[in-house]
Amino acid sequence: MAEIEREAMEYDVVIVGAGPAGLSAAIRLKQLDADLNVVVLEKGSEVGAHILSGAVLDPCGLDALIPDWKEKGAPLNVPVKADNFYVLGEAGQIRVPNWPMPPLMNNHGNYIVSMANVCRWMAEQAEALGVEIFPGMSCSELVYGDNGEVKGVVAGVFGLEADGSYGPNTEPGMELHGKYVFLSEGVRGSLAKEVIAKYDLQKGKEPQKFGIGMKEIWEIDPAKHREGTVTHTMGWPLGGNAGGGSFIYHLDNNQVYVGFVVHLNYKNPHLFPYMEFQRFKHHPMVAELLKGGKRVAYGARAITEGGYQSMPKMVAPGVALLGCSVGMVNVPRIKGNHNAMLSGKAAAEAAHAAIKAGRQSDELSDYETEVRTGAIGKDLKKVRNVKPMWSKWGLVPSLALGGLDMWTNSFGFSLFGTLGHGKTDAAATEEASKHKPIDYPKPDGTISFDRLTNVSFAATNHEESQPCHLRLTDPDVPVKVNLPKYAEPAQRYCPAGVYEVVEDEGGPRFVVNFQNCVHCKTCDIKDPSQNITWVTPQGGDGPNYPNM
Repeated sequence: MAEIEREAMEYDVVIVGAGPAGLSAAIRLKQLDADLNVVVLEKGSEVGAHILSGAVLDPCGLDALIPDWKEKGAPLNVPVKADNFYVLGEAGQIRVPNWPMPPLMNNHGNYIVSMANVCRWMAEQAEALGVEIFPGMSCSELVYGDNGEVKGVVAGVFGLEADGSYGPNTEPGMELHGKYVFLSEGVRGSLAKEVIAKYDLQKGKEPQKFGIGMKEIWEIDPAKHREGTVTHTMGWPLGGNAGGGSFIYHLDNNQVYVGFVVHLNYKNPHLFPYMEFQRFKHHPMVAELLKGGKRVAYGARAITEGGYQSMPKMVAPGVALLGCSVGMVNVPRIKGNHNAMLSGKAAAEAAHAAIKAGRQSDELSDYETEVRTGAIGKDLKKVRNVKPMWSKWGLVPSLALGGLDMWTNSFGFSLFGTLGHGKTDAAATEEASKHKPIDYPKPDGTISFDRLTNVSFAATNHEESQPCHLRLTDPDVPVKVNLPKYAEPAQRYCPAGVYEVVEDEGGPRFVVNFQNCVHCKTCDIKDPSQNITWVTPQGGDGPNYPNM
């Protein structure tokens, strides 16, 4: 909107996203130079509002950033005490012993944490150093300079008309300019997606791969609670329909994080990831744990799974991509927060050196070099073949060969080189006629729940008068293409019930209930026609996960 006049504020570094990557960058910048002007913009209503608690954290990132984090009261209170891995069948399970697993799979020294609370604590550390943090401020546009460099962002636009136009009550927001802009939006962020496309940053890399992770927080019977216990499973109920698995983490206060991940490269468009999660909880081992307990929160988020070979170029003029905007999750470990922190630290050090040398708005190539050759690259390179093996050969062969490959990579070589991923997750979707529909049991309302009931436990909310942030390139595609060809999988891959096909007198109609959206961005990834684009809604909207 060139005709819109906005105020502008000047900073040394503008950071989009108050997750572990963005906050680490902010902290490190102020550690290096207290006089730097640093701002962090967070679309959630508060820091942590869009982070559903529950993760196993490798503290190496915090060790590097804030070595005295224990003395400063970081909320890492539950060390991992027991590490279990099971392959499930419908009625039973087989325990996989820990001894044949590569050392990198050991959770000794890690902590079960609420990442929302870790980020809240990190925000306190950042503010104590002088970082400005503005929650409830969505960044809706990039600002480009005269030479095509990223100059800043537009933040704080409120009150748009339903059609996206400016009305009498619209607040146009403001521009925040920086010598460098860091994008740490998390998975499939709209600004990072624009930067990757504009500067062709994915060129020469494998396509990025994703999973959909769904999570519930439960309060369980104290007699069944085992604080510090970590359990991962594979196998049932997914079987050969999709890759994925579960995690069950026992925090303190009788709380358990129950999560389920489905890799989004599944072929059968009838697959219903959310219902696979609900069915998983009826496995005898899981059902017994949850019996007598209550679910207190629900959420979902896409996960980057492409790994080392899928990381795009991370820098362009004036801008750097951090954390999950690049894709730094170690898939077999199901961990990425430590790498996000390390990426923020590395970006900050590169930007500080550049500013000190009198530079600005160029490419921070030192940051990219550090990520690819330093601790992050070494972490991801060791496991780079696990995901493509799983995709190509299935669960059992990938367990054996992936384990072998991780072992040999521990010694600095691989028998397999670097395997490719091939198709995008959207392109992996096959026509519905090639597959049988899947009959899912009805949720019982005690252990398993329907989507809309569960979404209420995400406390998500979007102002109904604002423009829909889930944009259809062609509104006819869902009914004319996706419905006859793919049985319109948006009805199933969305974990929040956003998309419906409603039968009217005039025929089927595609409905987008954007108020339900929990910002997982699966639709932007998995839609086989690539017809849906997720853009950031106005600030403060979306999930408001509980502070626990």
